[in-house]
Amino acid sequence: MSVVISESLAGIAGSTVSAENLLGAWSASVFPVYCRDAHGRLLAANRAFLGKFARPEGEPPRSAQELLHPEDTPMLAATLAALRQAPFRVTREQRWRTTQGWRWMTSEEIAVFDPDGRFIGVQAVGFDITRQRVAEELYLKLSRAVEQSPVAIVITDAEGRAQYVNPRYTQISGHTLEDILEQSIPVLREGHPNEEAFRQCWLTVSQGGKWHGELTRQNSDGRQVWESVQVSGLRNPAGDITNFLCLREDITERRRLEHQLRQAQKMESLGTLAGGIAHDFNNLLAVINGYAELSLSQPADSAILPKSLGEIQRAAQRASGLVRQILTFSRKTEIRFAPVDLNQLARDLVALLGETFPRNVAFHLDLAEQLPPLLADQNQLQQIVLNLCVNARDAMPAGGVITLGTAAAAGKTLAGHAGADVTRSYACLHVGDTGTGMTPEVRARLFEPFFTTKPGHQGTGLGLAVVYGIVASHQGVIEVDSTPGIGSTFRVYLPLAEHAVLVPTGRTENFFPGGSERLLVVDDEISLRRLLATAFTRKGYTVHTASDGLEAIQMISDPQQPLDAALLDLNMPGATGLEVLKVIKACRPLLRVLVLSGHVSSEIRAELDRLGQADFVQKPYTLDDLGRRLRALLDTAR
Repeated sequence: MSVVISESLAGIAGSTVSAENLLGAWSASVFPVYCRDAHGRLLAANRAFLGKFARPEGEPPRSAQELLHPEDTPMLAATLAALRQAPFRVTREQRWRTTQGWRWMTSEEIAVFDPDGRFIGVQAVGFDITRQRVAEELYLKLSRAVEQSPVAIVITDAEGRAQYVNPRYTQISGHTLEDILEQSIPVLREGHPNEEAFRQCWLTVSQGGKWHGELTRQNSDGRQVWESVQVSGLRNPAGDITNFLCLREDITERRRLEHQLRQAQKMESLGTLAGGIAHDFNNLLAVINGYAELSLSQPADSAILPKSLGEIQRAAQRASGLVRQILTFSRKTEIRFAPVDLNQLARDLVALLGETFPRNVAFHLDLAEQLPPLLADQNQLQQIVLNLCVNARDAMPAGGVITLGTAAAAGKTLAGHAGADVTRSYACLHVGDTGTGMTPEVRARLFEPFFTTKPGHQGTGLGLAVVYGIVASHQGVIEVDSTPGIGSTFRVYLPLAEHAVLVPTGRTENFFPGGSERLLVVDDEISLRRLLATAFTRKGYTVHTASDGLEAIQMISDPQQPLDAALLDLNMPGATGLEVLKVIKACRPLLRVLVLSGHVSSEIRAELDRLGQADFVQKPYTLDDLGRRLRALLDTAR
């Protein structure tokens, strides 16, 4: 049923016009329908209209103006002008004030004429499209967010074929969607170091999981960039995966800052150890000098000489271990993930720290037997242990006990930790102390960069922040338990390597085998040249020596000088080892080369790789290791 709203209906066209005449078949419609005159006054409306637009006091509205949003009111005049012309019908979208608040309505409006063709008013049928408009606005916002996102976004089908890439992805990769579709570029594969790594990623997401990792690739401008990559499935209402969403965020600058942070903390750690290392080196030098003097003073004593040489060798090996540890902590090295024996790493570091920490700090090892290897960067794991032990030492100013332990842990025990994979197995490294402990307030800020409780300038507050960053980069978890006055325990959970096998390093023979080949020893240290010439000559080799790079180049360039292999130092005057190696590759490409050096930076390593030089021996070396490496190198040339 419809109702008359305005008294002005009386007298239209000289007679009374009912609301039913104006509204027609729409009188009983469930959609709101009304009529208005040329001035916007409501003439009639059906019950659906009154129910939607009634005033709070229950009175019917008197005009369209009082219901329309102020910004939409000017439409009334424009609509009236349009309705006076064929086809006498318009469609408008406007905001109306309803009993539910402001709503979007679309109105189908037609002109109403009397039998003589005179314009009477406007009949309008309304449809609430608020839900549709909100959805459209939300869609537009989401579209703009995706298009303008600083994160590269890729959407693929269920087989991994790209269906959409946003402008950020196009900018950093140089590939447009058209290029990707035409060339079938595998967008999800980009950045993974090998097929096995990508297979693991695909297996995770195709089974409904989420994959996250940090990958490196070459940008469109040729610059190498690091990206934080996330891949997850998109499901339809039935729960089936129909698409994959890949987010790639450039973290190159963050990685650079993290590297600087770790490097700064390494130097702080070295400063902490410097006094103890210097003390231990002085002890080792005293042992070496003392036994050397004793041997020289008693050259004919057959009992003293072997014992003295044995002690000198043991002292030298301990000194070599200290140097190796210093280089590990201080040098800038690229991150290399490889199987690591966590138990052996703990034993080696406890041996080093036991010699450098104060004598009132004792170490206790509690290592799980047959612990599987980790897939990790050994240098960074060493830094975790070092930083946690230094932190424990500083928490025990009067001395105490530091406990290093390892254990296996199931991933499901870490279900409450962000980033933990409940399907994997973990190794737990725990470092505990009997120190002062921490309050809950201190523990809450423990991993903040530059936060420290040490007085004055005794610490930068970077150590535990670096530990946290390394653990996160290894997709691990760290926990802390601490009680004031009792001590603290840090537990680091790192994923175990799958199907990794540690390479045995033990020797079953006492000394390296000999040969009859002709060797060139290139080293500017005269004592090393004499040592190598003597050792390899006694094994049957013919040995020539060069004191610098220029002398080596002269011998290599002489076609009358037969040579089978070269032992090449890198750091020399005149011409560097790299320059000598370039001459060898040009003049004698079949000459076998062993590069000998105490430290190879990532830049030099890249240059060696470019020259195809894979054989390298780290100083300090043993004659046995060097001889076996040389023999193996010569035997592969046959």
